[in-house]
Amino acid sequence: MFNLDILWAAFRALRSTPTRALLTTLGIVIGIASVITMMEIGNGSSAALKKSVENMGANNFIIFPGGANRGGVSFGSGSNVTLTPDDFEAVRREAKHILTATPIVWGGGQIIWRDKNWSPNQIQGTTPSFLIAKNWQKLDAGAMFSESDVNTAAQVCVIGKTIANRLFVNHNPIGEEIRIKNLTVKVLGVLSPKGANMFGHDQDDIVLVPWTTLRFRITGTRTGVSTTTTTSTTTATATGATYPSTGPDFFPEASSNDDTLFSMRVTSLNMIMVTAKSQDEIEPAMDEIEKLLRDRHKLSDDVPNDFDIRNFGEMNESLQNTSKIMTNLLLCVAMISLLVGGVGIMNIMLVSVTERTREIGLRMALGARGDDILLQFLIESIVLCAIGGVIGILVGVGGSECVNYFLGWPIESSPVTVVASVGVSVIVGVLFGFYPAWKASQLDPIDALRYE
Repeated sequence: MFNLDILWAAFRALRSTPTRALLTTLGIVIGIASVITMMEIGNGSSAALKKSVENMGANNFIIFPGGANRGGVSFGSGSNVTLTPDDFEAVRREAKHILTATPIVWGGGQIIWRDKNWSPNQIQGTTPSFLIAKNWQKLDAGAMFSESDVNTAAQVCVIGKTIANRLFVNHNPIGEEIRIKNLTVKVLGVLSPKGANMFGHDQDDIVLVPWTTLRFRITGTRTGVSTTTTTSTTTATATGATYPSTGPDFFPEASSNDDTLFSMRVTSLNMIMVTAKSQDEIEPAMDEIEKLLRDRHKLSDDVPNDFDIRNFGEMNESLQNTSKIMTNLLLCVAMISLLVGGVGIMNIMLVSVTERTREIGLRMALGARGDDILLQFLIESIVLCAIGGVIGILVGVGGSECVNYFLGWPIESSPVTVVASVGVSVIVGVLFGFYPAWKASQLDPIDALRYE
């Protein structure tokens, strides 16, 4: 028999028992549908997690000031004054593995517009590069303040969507003036909505102002010099001087009558956010910046850092690994269903061989070889699994769409998974159909003809 004749004979045999063939493919349908649905849900969850991390800044890491000590008591990271605008400029200018760097200072308080007020979660002083670091370049309305606004400590701001909705109901906030504490600032733009981050914090409840405006005009901080003293283990340097020094040789203290805007001994930053060019360059950038800051702060080899560098990449990697584990777990559960379907195929094919023993004996008596019998039954098994695979793909895609529509779970289709499912169904047909086909090909023609 030619291969087409064998294929046609296999189709005729399946068509003669359509109900049994349909029930046989049901296990494959369930298995393939489970694989498709689980993979689309798993991919959707991974994509949602990745997007959440990207919103936080996937390639970001943060530099905090070091901790201060007094009387042997540590006040924790950020309590000392060890990061200055000059440090930020040096990082932005000299680090080769970074895309951008952003200084950040923190503030708090109530904002007021006409007869309405609101206390935002975050009031941050920064620069325009903040939007690049946070992957927030697209604004909902207006524009970001400029570097010139930062240099002149301009009374301008950009607000989040939550604040726009709370204060400016049915009103365009662009060009309006709001009051932050005792300072009036003009709204230049509204950030595009981001929603809550993975920790549940509203990212849209934020006010951005030039960091110079926040530090010099709003918070009223005219000096960044720490009120605590550090122990000798954290302040010793190669030259025996601390950084930054509060002595008059470095930052002359202004007189009480001096009303100059920039008259302070040390202008401090709460942190510096750094964006690496890629995730692969995060570690080199951190090492590069650590060496740079240690040189600037004149720290000897036996002195620990007076700053802390924290990497979001570790959290990102941990979350991605957790997502992969959950996706693989779901896939293993779905593969069990596919395995059960394959066992069903083998069982039915064995029954089919038993029922058609006389037919096999007759075909062998008329000249069919064992390979022809093997190929016929193997093709029947493959066709059953292929039909079940196609139906399973349709059911799986439809099931994942229903999950997305009714439950709101994120999904992400994968053409590779669909193609792989067809391949897997064919492989299942070969693996679980080979033994029954081989058993049929080994029958003795005389015994098969006498079989009742």
